[in-house]
Parts: sequence; C-alpha cells; structure tokens
Amino acid sequence: MEEILIVSNYYPPEKGAAANRIEQLALKLNQNNYNVTVLCPLGNYPKGELFPEYKGKFFVKEMFQNIIVKRLWIYPSNSKNIFIRLISILSFTTCIFFYLLFKKTPHKVVVQSPPLLLSFISVFVLWLKRKKIILNVSDLWPLAAIELKALKVNSLSHKVSLKFEFFIYQKATLILGQSNEIITHVRSLIPNKDCYLYQNFPDHAVNQNDLIPEIKTEKEGTIKLFYAGLLGVAQGVLELCKKIEIDHLNIELHIFGDGAERTQIEEFIKQNPSKKIYFYGMLARQDLHEEIKKLDIAIVPLTTRIYGSVPSKIYEYGALGFPILYFGGGEGETIVSENQLGWVAEVGNYDELNVQIAIISKLSKSEIYEMKNAIVKQSENVFNLNTQMQKLLSKNVF
Repeated sequence: MEEILIVSNYYPPEKGAAANRIEQLALKLNQNNYNVTVLCPLGNYPKGELFPEYKGKFFVKEMFQNIIVKRLWIYPSNSKNIFIRLISILSFTTCIFFYLLFKKTPHKVVVQSPPLLLSFISVFVLWLKRKKIILNVSDLWPLAAIELKALKVNSLSHKVSLKFEFFIYQKATLILGQSNEIITHVRSLIPNKDCYLYQNFPDHAVNQNDLIPEIKTEKEGTIKLFYAGLLGVAQGVLELCKKIEIDHLNIELHIFGDGAERTQIEEFIKQNPSKKIYFYGMLARQDLHEEIKKLDIAIVPLTTRIYGSVPSKIYEYGALGFPILYFGGGEGETIVSENQLGWVAEVGNYDELNVQIAIISKLSKSEIYEMKNAIVKQSENVFNLNTQMQKLLSKNVF
C-alpha cells in the first residue's frame, strides 16, 4: 500500500466540520489502499484547552480505524487576545516545521488550508524536500478574514497573508478546492494551476454497502427546526435567536453546539422562555445524528456571504434527508436551490428569513416526510463521496 501524509489543524476526537472533513478524507484514502498518517495538534478544539487524555503530553501516537494519528504539542487557546492566539498558532506551527524538516515523510502529502500560517510553513518545508504537495483549500484566506472583518484591508497582516497565500498556491503540486469559487480564485492568481473540485460530501456508511439514513417524522405536532454546529461569530446563532419570529407559529428551534457565543445564547434562552428555543450543548457526531432524527428541518445560517465557502452541513443534512433552510448566500445558496434541498433566504435579511419560516410553518408532517425521502435520493445521486474519490484517483490526484 502506498503511503500518504495529511497535515491538519483539526482531527477527531475534536468536533466540527473541519475535523470531520479531514477524517473523511483519511478514511476514504485508506479504503482505496493508502496507508494514511495524519499530523495534527493535541486535541483541544473548540474550547481551546487540551482534552484530559492529552494533558501533560508533548507527543501522542494513536491508531483510529486504520489511520495513524500523530499529535504534536500545542499551547491551546481560543482567547480573543490576538497575542495569546498568535502564541498558540506559533506553538504548533513550530512543531510542524521541525517535524516535517527532520522526520522521514511520504512523498505524497495533503496539506489543509486554512490555517494560512500552518499551510505556508508546511508547503515551504515540503517544497524544499520536493514532495508532491496536495493543497486542500476549504476557505479562502485572507479574503474570508476581510469579509468577516477579522483583518483590515492593506494592513501589514493582510499584506503578509496575501504573500503567504500566493506562495502556497504557487508551490503546491496541485490544489483541491472545496467550491468552484475557490478554484476560480486560485486560477485568477495562478492561471495554469492544476485544480480539482473536492466537495465535502459525507460518507455515512456503517459498512461499505449499508447507508445510515432512516427517515423519521412524527405524524403530527410542532415542526422542529434545528441548528447544529459551531456557535461562533461567523454563524450568528445568537442574532438568529434574537430575530427569529416563531413565538406565534407551529415551530420550535433546537440548538446543538459549542463556541464563543454559547454562554450568551444560554442566557438569552433563559430570559426568553416564550421564544420556544431549546439548547443541548455539544454532542458526539453519532449521538447528534440520533438526536436530530427526531427533528424536521435544518437551518444553516452565516452572518455574511463568504466568497468560496460552502458549509459542509448542506451535504451532510442532504445525506441524512433533512430539508434545509439556508441563510448564508454564495455558492451554498445555489446548491440548495438547484438540488431542491429546501428554502433560501438572503444572507442577513431577517425579514425574508421570517417569511420563509412562516411558509414552512404551514407544512404538514406528511409533506416534510415526502421532502426528506426526495432529498435522500437526490443526495445519493449528486453528493456521492465514492464517485468523487474514484474520479480523482483516476486522474492521479493522490
């Protein structure tokens, strides 16, 4: 079996789309006769503190589902203090630099970007060692940072980030883009770059021939809308709780997750019991899937349209058979509309969002059940991870 290394800032048991995405790639490569090693930090995300099993350790080697996982030291933090966050980023990046420079590594290496500094350091060392660098770009930085107002245009940080971005695109052997917008952006900088679309399709197979989705919907009762994921500024779940108008409708909102806005969300729900909003915290992926089987419709919000970004939740909920109320703009909006996965509202337009919610509230449970079945079939045909992987393997991407 051929060896391949994946360098990532996130990996399970950490939660969230980034960790799930890299795990899925690792497992699928392993199923296609690759010996896969993942290089990542000691588990700490999203709380910014080491998980109990990693405290007091500098290096941990583990084996999960035939994947070798090597975890390097990190000074973890999710502090809003930019200097503390920088120290955290530099701690793991330094470890990665020395590991890649002095340790024996396979010829083929997948590098996840962002984080931009981590991908820059990884690509730099691997380029020096003449490795095949497969750059997996899931978001466009620094462009996304500008749109999220985390960076100021033409600031020193912005200018340095632009140079890092150009370098990694230029020196990578080839690029996997998570959206068509990402590929368009890369080729606007490096016109002849070898780019391939690699979307974040899930693989819910219990085994290779047995899919999970079991469509359930109560015959009657309240329509249960839910959000599951990171509770950060970019998602805007706190603002959603404040501005969603469901008090007078046959709708509830159920929230699962963790992040910077968690405490504020919990406090808001406590002070507004009439809003019919319920919070459950962060659950393990399989536990979450069991809980949401009881629910009806997923909501996917973003505070602003981020060029190049397509939330993985669209594909995941499609595979699980959930209609989606999409509130994030961009390419994700097109995917939901073209594949008849649910409803869309203009990003940031809560009046339009509440109009769509009012429409949803008039649905019967049998209509929702029919939508779920149609969405599962559409997802199996269009969002097929095995088909996508075979296509990339046939083109010698990996």
